[in-house]
Amino acid sequence: MTMKNVDPAHLRSIVLAGHAGGGKTTLAEHLLFQAGAIQRLGRVDDGTAHLDYEPEEQKRRESLSLAVATFEHDATRITLVDTPGYPDFVSEVVEGFAAADGALFVMDASAGVEAGLENAVAIGRSTGRAACFFINKSDRENANPTNALDALRTAFGNKIAPLHLAIGAGESFEGYVDLVHRKAWQFDGKTEVEIPIPEGMTDEIARRRDQLLEAAAEADDDVLTKYLEGEEISDAELDACLHRGVRDSILAPVLVGSAAKGIGMAALLDAFIRYMPTAAEEQPVPAKNAKTGDEVTITPDPSGPLVARVFKTAADPFVGRLTYLRVVSGTLHGQGHAWNANRDEDERMGQLLLLHGKDQEPIGELLAGEIGAVAKLATTETGDTLSTKEQPIILPPLDFPEPTLSVAIEPQTKADLDKMGAALQRMLEEEPSARVERSPTGEQLLLATGEAHIAVIGERLKRKFGASILTKTPKVPYRETIRGTTKVEGKYKKQTGGHGMFGHVWLEIEPNPGGGVEFAAKVVGGSVPKGFFPGIEKGIREAASEGILAGYPLSDFKATLYDGSFHTVDSNELSFKIAASMALKKGVMDCRPGLLEPIMAIEVKVPEEYMGDVNRDLNTRRGRVLGMDTLGDGLQVVQAQVPQAELFTYATELRSLTHGRGTFTSALDHYEEAPQHVAEKVIESHKKELETAGH
Repeated sequence: MTMKNVDPAHLRSIVLAGHAGGGKTTLAEHLLFQAGAIQRLGRVDDGTAHLDYEPEEQKRRESLSLAVATFEHDATRITLVDTPGYPDFVSEVVEGFAAADGALFVMDASAGVEAGLENAVAIGRSTGRAACFFINKSDRENANPTNALDALRTAFGNKIAPLHLAIGAGESFEGYVDLVHRKAWQFDGKTEVEIPIPEGMTDEIARRRDQLLEAAAEADDDVLTKYLEGEEISDAELDACLHRGVRDSILAPVLVGSAAKGIGMAALLDAFIRYMPTAAEEQPVPAKNAKTGDEVTITPDPSGPLVARVFKTAADPFVGRLTYLRVVSGTLHGQGHAWNANRDEDERMGQLLLLHGKDQEPIGELLAGEIGAVAKLATTETGDTLSTKEQPIILPPLDFPEPTLSVAIEPQTKADLDKMGAALQRMLEEEPSARVERSPTGEQLLLATGEAHIAVIGERLKRKFGASILTKTPKVPYRETIRGTTKVEGKYKKQTGGHGMFGHVWLEIEPNPGGGVEFAAKVVGGSVPKGFFPGIEKGIREAASEGILAGYPLSDFKATLYDGSFHTVDSNELSFKIAASMALKKGVMDCRPGLLEPIMAIEVKVPEEYMGDVNRDLNTRRGRVLGMDTLGDGLQVVQAQVPQAELFTYATELRSLTHGRGTFTSALDHYEEAPQHVAEKVIESHKKELETAGH
């Protein structure tokens, strides 16, 4: 399959988005087959779909990452960007919207408006993308495409306009009526054939066509006048209105069908070409000149200055880094150079590629509006902009969700330890919503958007880079503190054959709220020479950092050296360091020691109907609700403080509690004393660890 470059007016790029299990990948497969781009239909359930080619996807029977397929149909080049519906992989959806001009939201006719569809529509609205809807699986048991259409209008308003009306539902679904051209199509078991409009549907067709006309007329004042005055609107006028209305996001037409049976595929391809915006109609994109700092506007002109957006990076152990990009303006040449203004670096372009699922086709250049890839760029990352050194342009950054779930990770074997650092770094190149960081307890943490995201990262680390990791719940970074005051002696004396060791201190230990660790000396009369003070302070700080009660750093106390003694021959800095450490360990136990736990400030966004459940759940987590506010679109935001120990699985449980509709962010707010039952449990656990380690 050899493709030549196509001018922007003959380019369409469409991201497929919606809830998991809606049939997006199956739909893409049938569209490719309908257009003749593939000769054999693959199946998601068999692991043979062209766009689910990663082994993890084939194993799980679901899309986990974005996939691109470019093909030609009716003298138009169409690029489909298939995205996962599972919420853990929402970053891939964000990347898909950054690549495409239009969106096709796919809905299961038997399931109603689900969370994944709502989230996809929200991303589409925030990016201003033109959109159509496809009600899929209309032949499924309990499916009702007409009810699904009404559910869409209830959820998203009257700009949702029916383009098709289903003939039958569930097992009796057999085709659809095209409301624009007033023709009926029936599936005869192999293909779609035109049939007379079924009797008994006339009134419903008139009502639904009126809904379509009402929405479409908003795009053209003349047509609106005709509609309001009851005049006939021609098919050509309606087609033009629909194209303009979709392009300007005034309306979103709804088509129906069954991807599994291939019903509605020809009509969907036709709708892409008729109604979706061309690359030439892409709205001007705001950007910034990195050299001058000036705001500039980028238009989709192949002869304009080069501006290309990197929307995804794939890490491959054999090919190296594969960079997916969309040319926004100008022409990108293979084997040439481009300037990365984000990194202030020149990039040498290798062979440019058009993507057909896992297959790639070399192409000499990519024009404005085209989507492709290039291998082995040195520094470019997801979200960067490629342009020229003379006109260095930076496009707005992509808005990825913050990770909300963290696990502690460690290598499975010594061999994995050697590979893990580099493997994680490579892996994170393709995971914009994942991070690796070191916790205050010294553990290495992997932060991601959910349990499935973490599992898939682990599987890919092993498959791609040969590094196996183990995951476990992170340790809570507790701190130890004291609530009382004491005076304590520390004496270290050791006699050996030669010089001995002698250090002797008296410390006053007292609480120091919010002051960390503070050391002071009030020795009078030279009972402890000043030269030993640094050793004494070091002994106190080192003992405090190791913890005394439960192995966590001791904080918020003041230790004052007020007396002691020394030996002219045997005393040295090390002796006093040991003596101070002994004094602190003994004295803390007399100062009513306790544990401080980290308290997180969290913000939970949920639809109003889940507020009661969410608040009750926060109470069971020892949370304090500080306030609630209304955000609009039926969303409420809850501000609360919750102990970190209660939040490690919250991302998963909030999703379950709100059917995927709740999200949250958290940040460390302060430390406060842990309740006695929590402290006792932590101390007991520490004692067992010491016993196990053989202490």
